[in-house]
Order: sequence, then C-alpha cells, then structure tokens
Amino acid sequence: MDKIGSIEIRVIGSKGSLRLSPEIYDIKEIASMLQNIEDLLYPSNKKDRPIITYDIEEGSVRNIFKTSLQAIIGFSAVIGQIEKVNSIDFLDLKTAQAIENIQNLSYQKNYDFEITTSVSDEAFLKINPNTKYLRTENIWVDAELYFYGTLTNVGGKTKANIHLDTDEFGSLAIETPKAYLQDQEENLLYKKFGVRATGKQNIETGEIDKSSLKLIKLIDFSPKYDDKYLNSLIAKAKSNWQDVNPDEWLNNFRGGYDA
Repeated sequence: MDKIGSIEIRVIGSKGSLRLSPEIYDIKEIASMLQNIEDLLYPSNKKDRPIITYDIEEGSVRNIFKTSLQAIIGFSAVIGQIEKVNSIDFLDLKTAQAIENIQNLSYQKNYDFEITTSVSDEAFLKINPNTKYLRTENIWVDAELYFYGTLTNVGGKTKANIHLDTDEFGSLAIETPKAYLQDQEENLLYKKFGVRATGKQNIETGEIDKSSLKLIKLIDFSPKYDDKYLNSLIAKAKSNWQDVNPDEWLNNFRGGYDA
C-alpha cells in the first residue's frame, strides 16, 4: 500500500439554497470528474494504466482518487507548475483539456475546486470563476499532416471517418467526407495507406490535436506489379547503356582493382 497515493478534488458551491454535498451532487458531474481525472493522470496511455479507485465524502463534496504513487508524484509537480506560471499552455493536450473542463464547469456552476495530493502540502491548485486556466488559442495552428498505417475501419452513421492504425500515433480517427468514401471502387479495409490530412498542431511542442483531423487524400502505398511499366524501364536502361563497354566500365568502377 506504500506505493499508492491519492488526489483530492474538493468542490465547494451550492445548488439553489442548498449547500453542495454528496447527496445533491449529480451523477453526470461525477461521470465528468471521473473522465477528467483519467486524462489528468494518464493522458496518453489509458490502456495499460494502473487502477484508479474513487470515493466521495462530505466536506462540501470531496472527490478522492487513489492510484500509483508515481503518478501522484508526477501530478503534484504538474499542479505546482500550473499554480506557479498561472498557465496550462505547457501541458500535454489531454491534461490541458481536463483542466479546461474543470475551469468551464466552475464558470457554469459557480463552483470552487481545490485540488491537492497526498504527497505534498505545497501542491495546491484552486480553480474558481475568477481563474482563467484556458489554453492560449494562438499556439494551436492549422497544419497539413501526413500519417502512414493500416486502415481498420471506414464509415459512420452520422459523421463519417476512417480509422488508421499507426506505429507512431496509435489509432487515429480522421473525419472523412461521405462522398469521398462512396467514390472508392475497391475495399479499403486492412490495407496500408498514407494519409494527407489537416489538423491542429501546437507550434511550441509539435503536438497534434487528434480530435481535429480531417482527411484530404488517401495515398495508396500497396505495391503493384506492372509488367508493362517494368519492361519500359528495362528498354530505357538498355538504350542508355548501348554505347558502354561493360568490361571497361566495371574495371573503372573497381578502380583498377582485380577481384
């Protein structure tokens, strides 16, 4: 148990004339908090993350999360730096978005949030309607991006997209016009493609906002044997070499060295 630490997110506020307490803290607010804590602690590797347990206690509303002590130590440093520089622009995208979600909830509900950890009394972050923990928009710019991978899913009932499995970025969902998919004559699934797309990119860190990706074009990288094209290359090569003495050329290439 000595390898387990905790984060507490205390919510202070009211609903009408009632002071906030677990009895009137709606399940949707709990669900939002659970999603945010996962992005705060493990923004990039949710699949293999350690278990996060949850408890809710009195004291307005105290949301208490327990998980790997290593993750808590890292998070303590993060909230300490946020408080120090009064900015979230340095954070990974998912972590920054989670802080923004809490900030926006503070604006909407007039809640105060106090975030502390079990590893440091000095790590304390307060988010309320007067704070402005939001990303600076001008560090995210429109960019043209290229990816390579295997296409694993195509379509969508309301919003069409493709899913590309890549080595570098994992699985990417890329918004795709339905008309573009309808025009494809052959089955696209489980084939390797290059993808030309647009998306938001952080000009300081190079990080890509995966939720912003939109397809421009699929580039087919599947090699195809073309007998006619190959013969034309051979014929072209023959004409270029017709006046060359192969023995003399080989001797010059070796530099006079006789193997």
